[in-house]
Amino acid sequence: MRRAGAPDKAQDWPSAACFGRPMHNACATPLRWGLVGPGKIAQRFADALSAVPGSRLAAVQGGRPSHAEAFAAHWPAAVHHELAALLADPGVDAIYIATPHQAHAAIALAALDAGKPVLCEKPLAATAAQAQAVVGRTAERGVFLMEALWSRFLPSWQQLRAWLEAGEIGSVHTIQGTFCFRLPYDAGSRLYAPALAGGVLLDIGVYAFSLAQWVMSAQGERAFGGFDVSGVLAPSGVDLHVAAQLHWPGGAVAQFVIGFDASADNACRIHGQRGTITLHPNFWESTRVTLQRRGEPERTLELPLRHNGFEYQIEAAAACIAAGQHENAAIPHAHTLAVAELSDAMRRRLGVRYPFE
Repeated sequence: MRRAGAPDKAQDWPSAACFGRPMHNACATPLRWGLVGPGKIAQRFADALSAVPGSRLAAVQGGRPSHAEAFAAHWPAAVHHELAALLADPGVDAIYIATPHQAHAAIALAALDAGKPVLCEKPLAATAAQAQAVVGRTAERGVFLMEALWSRFLPSWQQLRAWLEAGEIGSVHTIQGTFCFRLPYDAGSRLYAPALAGGVLLDIGVYAFSLAQWVMSAQGERAFGGFDVSGVLAPSGVDLHVAAQLHWPGGAVAQFVIGFDASADNACRIHGQRGTITLHPNFWESTRVTLQRRGEPERTLELPLRHNGFEYQIEAAAACIAAGQHENAAIPHAHTLAVAELSDAMRRRLGVRYPFE
């Protein structure tokens, strides 16, 4: 692990793909990807493939054939009009799922049944029960599955973890952050639609809760101990604004405000016995991290992305698939399930219900 005083270059990380260290071209395992859901986030994934040696986009499938064809015209790939055809394609080695949340679980189950490794956009599923079903299926089939929580693989998040594991700020007692932006209400938007598993908890809350989980697991806290939550619902009934406090058995707390109705600085600060680590805005994609130890000059590292940030998770997934792993140690299935259960519990307390539950 890299400690304070070590070189400030992101490329000094060792190659340890299945834990999630940025590999910087260390992983050249050939992998042909099939993409389901050719929308905005899928554009970023396709672009990132150009920065991963050996990986390429092989095929695309979407609910609207015209969208899939337009996507493939920009990012050259075969087009399948049916999911079954994509999953049966011998030229596809692994599946990336980027559909709206409510469809994630069904597509992941079908892909695993077809023997195709899966990288699924966060959240893995719309409910904890769905997530449990998907994780159970990957164990049955012996096929790789990973929630595409790309932030955990970024150089800044890896540096944060290294400082925590090195004890640079001592035991963590408080985590504080925001993830807020203005998104005018639109009943037709997937983010406001109950049928599409809309709301802030699933769409952006997962980043906050997963960061807190990532921080606390570095000091041996393996489970959430409890939570307090309050919020405001949108006219459609999904969660619009959430203030949450998480508790751990050891006494640490995490406080987050998450919303589609306001702006915030969107940094995250981790306070410990001997200092503070700050992931600068926006914390989920930050390239800047600061260590401030009591009585010492602060140390800020600039850790730019090699491409657009998605390359690291693609490399990590490819390396695990090549090694015959069923999960990635940086985002294990247990972490995915714990956040899904937390989100479920918060939605129930706020009064959010999805029609498919």
